[in-house]
Amino acid sequence: MNDQVTTLGSAGYGVSQQERNRVLRNTYWLLALSLLPTVLGAWLGVATGITRSLSGGLGLIVFLGGAFGFMFAIEKTKHSAAGIPVLLGFTFFMGLMLSRMIGMILGFKNGSELIMTAFAGTAGVFLVMASLATVIKRDLSGMGKFLFVGVLVLFVGSIINVFIGSTAGMMAISVAAIGIFSAYMLYDLKQIMDGGETNYISATLALYLDLFNVFQSLLALLGIMGGERD
Repeated sequence: MNDQVTTLGSAGYGVSQQERNRVLRNTYWLLALSLLPTVLGAWLGVATGITRSLSGGLGLIVFLGGAFGFMFAIEKTKHSAAGIPVLLGFTFFMGLMLSRMIGMILGFKNGSELIMTAFAGTAGVFLVMASLATVIKRDLSGMGKFLFVGVLVLFVGSIINVFIGSTAGMMAISVAAIGIFSAYMLYDLKQIMDGGETNYISATLALYLDLFNVFQSLLALLGIMGGERD
């Protein structure tokens, strides 16, 4: 038993390497699967224009209500067979909410290129953070509280900017979000690898939100700085 269980520095999670590898493997598979409903939701939103009217305060209310409702349901079902369908429903909803921004980006002459650039940039960030997580031996669990405070500040700033509509504010928020959620990606991956997160549905949700926010922020930044009008 002592050969199977490793106590990790100050974290001391006491989870076997085999279990950690299983959680990481299942997380990667479910994360890849979760991208399909996201793409479907984004495509449906762009094709039907169903989210076009969701701007300003109304869009914020719908997004927050749907997102927090789904996350509450995922937390309640993560230990049951219903957890995966609920998570996939959440990723479809997030794709639907993203479709308004994608539709705006596609309005640029180089819109498709901007979307592919944002996708490639997000994939690059994930690869870098996954590589760092495998080589960093230090326990990073202490990062969590600082990152959480950063997200709260970012959240408040984003809500204020919805009503102000400042382009400079949007750029600043997007840059900050890329930095914060890239760091959160490293933190979440390290938690899985160190045995701090043993539920692959929760792990997938955390990484999905990191990737979604990095992609959305990159897309917003590219649209502001590199969008070409006809």
